[in-house]
Amino acid sequence: MKKSSYIAMLLGTVSGVLFALGMCMALIREWNSFGPGVALGCAGVLLGLVTVGVWRKMEHKEPIRISGKAILTVVVGIAGALALGLGMCFTMVWGKLAVGIVIGLGGVVVLLSLIPLTKGIKD
Repeated sequence: MKKSSYIAMLLGTVSGVLFALGMCMALIREWNSFGPGVALGCAGVLLGLVTVGVWRKMEHKEPIRISGKAILTVVVGIAGALALGLGMCFTMVWGKLAVGIVIGLGGVVVLLSLIPLTKGIKD
């Protein structure tokens, strides 16, 4: 295993654990730790962004360019994930099975549209 991959794996794992623990702290009411949970979740996201920068620098890759296509890809990904999660909530939490399935499938279709958006369609 390359040194850059090992460091990226370690930093990515730590950032993921920080984010997950922060979200649990923020969303589980019995813990009464909303503020510290949000702070810990933000620290996890920030460490994840730092991880990407460190890995790219160790691999001697050029910095990420922010373009209109990159922003559109992120927005479509977020919208698809939110629609899929909303569909799951409708189905499992609120007991509205048919509506939840329709919304969830819509989210899946939006997420599947990321493939041609990022890779393009070729003959």
